[in-house]
Amino acid sequence: MPYFRRLTPLALALGLLTGSPALLAAEQAATPAAAPAETGKAPLPLDELRTFAEVMDRIKAAYVEPVDDKTLLENAIKGMLSNLDPHSAYLEPEAFAELQESTSGEFGGLGIEVGMEDGFLKVVSPIDDTPASRAGIQPGDLIIKLDGQPTKGLSLMEAVDKMRGKTGSKLQLTLIREGGKPFDVELTRAVIKVKSVKAQVLEDGYGLVRITQFQVNTGEEVGKALAKLKKDNGGKKLRGLVLDLRNNPGGVLQAAVEVTDHFLTKGLIVYTEGRIANSELRFNADPADASEGVPLVVLINGGSASASEIVAGALQDHKRGVLMGTDSFGKGSVQTVLPLNNDRALKLTTALYFTPKGRSIQAQGIVPDIEVARAKVTREQDGDVLLKEADLAGHLGNGNGGADRPSKGQKAKSEPRPQDDDFQLSQALSLLKGLSVTRGD
Repeated sequence: MPYFRRLTPLALALGLLTGSPALLAAEQAATPAAAPAETGKAPLPLDELRTFAEVMDRIKAAYVEPVDDKTLLENAIKGMLSNLDPHSAYLEPEAFAELQESTSGEFGGLGIEVGMEDGFLKVVSPIDDTPASRAGIQPGDLIIKLDGQPTKGLSLMEAVDKMRGKTGSKLQLTLIREGGKPFDVELTRAVIKVKSVKAQVLEDGYGLVRITQFQVNTGEEVGKALAKLKKDNGGKKLRGLVLDLRNNPGGVLQAAVEVTDHFLTKGLIVYTEGRIANSELRFNADPADASEGVPLVVLINGGSASASEIVAGALQDHKRGVLMGTDSFGKGSVQTVLPLNNDRALKLTTALYFTPKGRSIQAQGIVPDIEVARAKVTREQDGDVLLKEADLAGHLGNGNGGADRPSKGQKAKSEPRPQDDDFQLSQALSLLKGLSVTRGD
């Protein structure tokens, strides 16, 4: 896979700064010492700097409690970044360490990906197999209180800090869902170990690969999952595959590129555009095809963000698979982590990414080819068994020599399958079966 250069695990990533996978972007750009001598450089805003110094002096002299210079300056830096966009942030040592840990797939907390919307803390997606997902928290829920304290007015980093804590400790969340009445959910903090890829056979010849987030090794894990599905299918090529990116908040860009490359044999996957050095990158597919061209349906929803949208957008542009579900989240920006002194860092939005056809999904999202909203699956209860012709006494035999097919009576309960209670997944599987019929497989 030809790249401009190989990216390190903490080099490039995309997504939401939340309580879990963080979103890094490009390595720190070198700034020559001679930069001030550049021609055409804007002069220092002296009036604004004088105002800043005056405000700082007034706070120190008149605020009801003493405030030290360090606190005031760090708050000023946080304010500078928080007002740029929702994803730029000043990372103090603890937050920077958590950011670095998150791409490894293990961190402490509740298992909720969050973002800010109109000043409110909003759930982007719960992470599979975590306290949040087991409690039934859903994408789009607004978190209005944490242990009774309002979240309105908190920065994203402050809210995330409050949700993190000692493993085993409890936190009460007050939520609002779809404009309804507030309700409380108590969660117990845990060490969140996220396995980014899960795979299983849905039915004979049809497989499912679910990616919960894009970690450093996710591309490799998807390759192994595809190989295992083929092995579980008796060594034969699959007749169809569902790639489930629902509620996947993003993660490492390199992993998104590698996952996409498993399904493409040529062409552009994604490119980025920005102002700093190394922010303009292009990623292309190599000829290898781990998926063997298997018919593909990609599931997305409003919790599919950033790196998930890169994968979905590339596969859609190349017409490699059918996208099904609902519109994705719409985060199309790249964040660069710029280390500072004293173990601090800036997480700064430095570029936008684009799909192979030049689409920016920023604030728009990916629109599926077939819209299928989430729905509850209910099945008719087995009542009286209906008789067939073959059940009737003295019925004629099949003229072509075929065996009788009487009613089977009360059906034995089968093992539960993922598609039985997941309407979107069952629709994806039905589409793959239909494609198989038309191909004559």
